[in-house]
Amino acid sequence: MKRLTRLASAAALSAGFLSIPASAEVVGKVGVDWIGNDIVVEAIADPEIKGVTCHVSYFDRSIIDRLKQGNWFEDPSNSSIACRQTGPIEIGDISLSRGGEEVFREGRSLIWKDLLVKRIYDKANDTLIYLAHSRQIVEGSAKMAISTVPLYGQQVTWTKGKPQ
Repeated sequence: MKRLTRLASAAALSAGFLSIPASAEVVGKVGVDWIGNDIVVEAIADPEIKGVTCHVSYFDRSIIDRLKQGNWFEDPSNSSIACRQTGPIEIGDISLSRGGEEVFREGRSLIWKDLLVKRIYDKANDTLIYLAHSRQIVEGSAKMAISTVPLYGQQVTWTKGKPQ
């Protein structure tokens, strides 16, 4: 039975049902209407870069709104992100590719949609770029938000050596 539970958890995680643990912590929740819809604010510590924290906000639909709209399994794609230096920056083993790498993922529907945060290193400007966007299996979304953390002039430690 335990094996079945582990297999189901792994399948759910890979399908996007559960969020990948990336130190996300709800730090704020603001009610926006009388039917219980909220804007949630989460703090996400970048697991590969100590000293950088991103705050992501998104819309969380209530049960009443789900009944009213007839769409039980999906939240809107809208999100916002702001990332800042919150301590001494220590950069671990990060991807230097133009496509960057995923820092955080959270399911926004039963199967079809994820909220992602990707990190891209802009070598020419010595800046970390964080991109929040929605990924959907069928229809991609153009809704996105971006935040940058400039490294220029900061005390930064690279554990693998700064890229040349």
